[in-house]
Amino acid sequence: MKAHLLYRDRDLDGDRPPPWNARTLAEDLGLDALLAAMAGGDEFVLDVCRRVLTAAFDTDIATIRHRQDVLRDCLAQPSMARKLYDLSVQVSEEERKQWFLGGADRSPGWVLHRSIELMAIFGRFLERLREFAAAHGGGCTSEGWTALFATVQCEVGDEYLAEVAGHLAQLKFPRGALLSARLDEGNKGTDYRLHRLAPPPGRGWSLARAWASRHLPPPRDVFRFAVHPRDEAGAQALRELRERGTADVARALGRSADHVRSFFHVLRTELAFYVGCLNLHERLAAKGEPLCFPTPVPAADRRLSFRGLYDPCLSLSMPERVVGNDLDADGRRLIIVTGPNQGGKSTWLRSIGVAQVMMQCGLFVPAESFTASTCGALFTHHRREEDTTMEHGKLDEELRRMSDIVDHLTGDSMILFNESFAGTNEREGSEIARQIVSPLLDAGIRVAFVTHQYEFARGFYEQDRGDVLFLRAEREASGRRTFKVREGEPLPTSHGKDLYDAIFGDAGG
Repeated sequence: MKAHLLYRDRDLDGDRPPPWNARTLAEDLGLDALLAAMAGGDEFVLDVCRRVLTAAFDTDIATIRHRQDVLRDCLAQPSMARKLYDLSVQVSEEERKQWFLGGADRSPGWVLHRSIELMAIFGRFLERLREFAAAHGGGCTSEGWTALFATVQCEVGDEYLAEVAGHLAQLKFPRGALLSARLDEGNKGTDYRLHRLAPPPGRGWSLARAWASRHLPPPRDVFRFAVHPRDEAGAQALRELRERGTADVARALGRSADHVRSFFHVLRTELAFYVGCLNLHERLAAKGEPLCFPTPVPAADRRLSFRGLYDPCLSLSMPERVVGNDLDADGRRLIIVTGPNQGGKSTWLRSIGVAQVMMQCGLFVPAESFTASTCGALFTHHRREEDTTMEHGKLDEELRRMSDIVDHLTGDSMILFNESFAGTNEREGSEIARQIVSPLLDAGIRVAFVTHQYEFARGFYEQDRGDVLFLRAEREASGRRTFKVREGEPLPTSHGKDLYDAIFGDAGG
């Protein structure tokens, strides 16, 4: 059986390393706050959600829609996903107890004993899972949930569970084990085989056989011996013979137990992501923040439009709602954002990056509506605070990070620049930015660039390119920031006096 709640045809690859820029992306976009809200204090949910988010750009549109449909069912029945997740957690806890009690022994006898115990545990939970599927399957519409519940009800029937229970009872050897072997060179035993014992006859036959074995001599072709209760060496020899005969059965049952264990582990892993989605949805919806399922389109379409988009990480850190923004940038390859300090430009940029990650994970996004092209990779190049331990200058450090990004670019990538190349004078920084951004656009890379470099912004504005959009953080005549980012040409000022007055007052004139 397979869960297939995250992918239609495969499981989440837990061994796949994260992208090389995963840590940088999390820091620049503030994803740790998002992950903490998703985890809700559950370390396993945190780990799974982090892995899914870092693998966001490995998905295609079909996978995104598959997850959206599964999540819609979860939002319609939130207790369903949480109860099933709790059941999978209980399976792991029961298995862990068996592993702890087993010690370090790995002999065939130990493997057989532990596998019997595990399969008995798994059998009980499979029966509970089947009952759960029968109770909730009719209320789901997504392919992921309906396929999972249908598979459980089809493959985990009464006949199957009864057959498993019967095999496990026989493998405890209540009437002993019947083995056969042949003699090899040096009279060493080989080809040990375990045979199924015939069903026990009636009680009358058993009594007659017991009397005969005590009072009549054995048949001529039967050789018997008995091990004295205090003969430890003889008992050990018998144990070794029994383990040779049961080794194949132990391995087969061990593989069966591993298969069922793997199913429950994958189920727990995939459900952990959706539990995280429910936790995040509840946190944001409780504040009245808008949430919607985005519309993903192919990368070649160059789409990016939204209404009421906000930064969920900022919202999670504040008691009140945050300001949302609207945008229509369909067909644009470059977005340049200018405007006053503390006007919301960096927050706007983060909101786009976070929404892109959430969309490609199959999540809802923090907006009233959101349509965007998928991208094969997302990169951030944000301004860093001065580091006194750096061996090179700040500009050299920025160029080194840019070189790393270029080494990993693909044709459908997106790059978010935030106050980049400001570690030098205006003219030099603007020229560096122009020489970097121009070939990126020629290569089909989508770019959003927040900057105070007027020469850089003005240079692109005067080119009058149809694939460039210019936005500006809004500032009222009084100097008040609305945190709205609207379409507007770049201005030769960032209104630094507003910041000076806010800090030192306007007594100096």
